[in-house]
Amino acid sequence: MSITVQIPTPLRRLTAGTPRVTCDAANLNELFTTLDQKFPDLKPHLRDEAGEVRRFLNIYVNDEDIRFLGGIEYAFRDGDEILLIPAIAGGSSIRLRRPVRPRCRD
Repeated sequence: MSITVQIPTPLRRLTAGTPRVTCDAANLNELFTTLDQKFPDLKPHLRDEAGEVRRFLNIYVNDEDIRFLGGIEYAFRDGDEILLIPAIAGGSSIRLRRPVRPRCRD
């Protein structure tokens, strides 16, 4: 059995730029263990200190949110495509002003 994991751009700095990984993990726990071994710097971005899936990490299997497929109990199937999407927040606390348009003189 083989599954493919898509690594999103924000996490690729932790995987030496690797965009996807193919492995034979049977479930999410096995997948994370495989990724932990292959990319140790990625581990704290996948699981918290208690070993639970990070709260702001969204996981999709074949474009379906894993929470609706049974969550961490979901058993991967041959050919599944897994997408890890970290929630990314940002913005600025500084309010930007709209540029002032120059007035034309007649």
